[in-house]
Formats: sequence, C-alpha cells, structure tokens
Amino acid sequence: MDHSSSGEVPEGLKEAANPKYKVGSKAIINTDHMPGMQGATATITGVFDTTAYVVSYTPTTGEKRVMGHKWVIREELDDAGEDQLQPGAEAKMNADHMKGMKGATATIDSAEKTTVYMVDFTPTTGGDKVTNHKWVTESELTPLK
Repeated sequence: MDHSSSGEVPEGLKEAANPKYKVGSKAIINTDHMPGMQGATATITGVFDTTAYVVSYTPTTGEKRVMGHKWVIREELDDAGEDQLQPGAEAKMNADHMKGMKGATATIDSAEKTTVYMVDFTPTTGGDKVTNHKWVTESELTPLK
C-alpha cells in the first residue's frame, strides 16, 4: 500500500510556531502505523499545530472496518468545528491517506492537541521511499543520536 502523498495540506492548517523538529531536520520514528516505520529515519517535510484524532471507520471501498487508525487531523474532517471532538462523535473524512478513507464516516476513538509532522522515510523493511507521509505526532519522534 502506498503511504506517500502529494504533500498538499488541508485548507486552514496552520504551520507550527515553535516545533521541536524543523522542516528539513531529521528524527527517528518511534511508531508502527505501517510496517517499516519503527526505527526509520524521518526527514521532516511539514510541521503543523492541530488536533490529531485516532479514528475507526468502514472504508468506502467496502473493505472491513479499520480500527484505531492514527492519525486524521481536524482539518481533514468535515464540519469538525473549532472544539475538539469527543470519543464516540462521528465526522465525514476528507483525508485520503489510504484507499477508502475519503468520504467515509469516522468514529472518534481519541483526540490529542499536538504538533503533527509530515515526513519522508525509507521503510526499515526495505522498499521504496515514502514521501510526505501524513501524520506522525511529536511524541512519536525522537532526536537522532
């Protein structure tokens, strides 16, 4: 599955004022949203302050329900408003990180006001470089040694 993106960001998304990792810097990814992420070296390609959601949804492609997907940000949800959505709330997704996301109804599992990063990395499992992967939170990155 291709987890690269064009690098376009949703309308209204604000660049982070004082991020821990700046665009162009490198960090280690400490999460496994997909195989090969854990331990990979990331190059930061975008940094934004927003609310990040863990969501569950049934893809518009008819595939089985996706549980606990990390992350969809506030700006990728229709009519999310300014207030943080609470667990159990539903919203239609404009995100297209994965096939079947766009237009699907997401159920909010949890929310976190945070800095999110768009990153490039080469999977530790091999394969093609992933460019402009959306999203990794600041807590999922550690400095290069």
